[in-house]
Amino acid sequence: MVLATVLAMTGCADGNTDHPTAGGGVTDEAAEQAPSPSAVHPDFSLTADDLDMLTDGMPPEIRARIADRPTVFLERAKDLLALPEMILARADKQTRLPADFEPADLVDLARYGDRWILNREGLSLRAPVIPDLAAMIEAARLDGILLDISSSYRSYDYQDRLFAYWVDQLGQEEAERVSARPGTSQHQLGTTMDFGSVSEEFADVPAGRWLAAHAWRFGFSLSYPDGMESITGYAYEPWHFRWISRAGTAMEREFFGGVQQYFIEFWESAGPTLAGACTACS
Repeated sequence: MVLATVLAMTGCADGNTDHPTAGGGVTDEAAEQAPSPSAVHPDFSLTADDLDMLTDGMPPEIRARIADRPTVFLERAKDLLALPEMILARADKQTRLPADFEPADLVDLARYGDRWILNREGLSLRAPVIPDLAAMIEAARLDGILLDISSSYRSYDYQDRLFAYWVDQLGQEEAERVSARPGTSQHQLGTTMDFGSVSEEFADVPAGRWLAAHAWRFGFSLSYPDGMESITGYAYEPWHFRWISRAGTAMEREFFGGVQQYFIEFWESAGPTLAGACTACS
């Protein structure tokens, strides 16, 4: 009787398998019962460790922002996954678009008459851009600012001729700083436009200052900020804005320090993983 009592107290009599093994670990049954890492958003099968792996290689401050607010980050990502195809596509010196790529939903801006000021004929943009562009121009007008559009969609062939022109005018090295080779221009995406004078002086005129302060509220991101040439590959262009959606500019500002290049590079590498992990995305 005494022996049975002792065995029960030590857990041997009832076959208990939750005690440590001889090697100091736990048995298979205990391991199966241990909680698995939890997802950080109800619509994504991603843990905090998964997000940390996705941001590997990004600047430390970006990784820290995402780690601090993973649920908000993934909520932004869910909105971005609903965007039309190619809205967040990468087009830069390292990533070339096909020569025959042309968005199927281009809209001629002239069809909207005097809703905006067009500096030349033949300007067009993708349809998803139009509502936010109209809203931004209306908001600027209410603030006493007139925004004029100088350039928009450009085909591969058009960019080829333009780049050759700048090489002829400035030489190869300088042309590489201020103009894109064909296939690497954001203008070919149909979501990018140039405003005003297309010169650095634009930053100091009322329209340039207004865009710098407010364009993000309407989904427009400054592609080539001042002092970021080593990151973007191009000299400062205060007139050059790309529409990445309002969810996109919110993501860019909150987590990527307002630097479009960091955001687009991340999305190129992590976007497919985020799409596959989203349980509520179609």
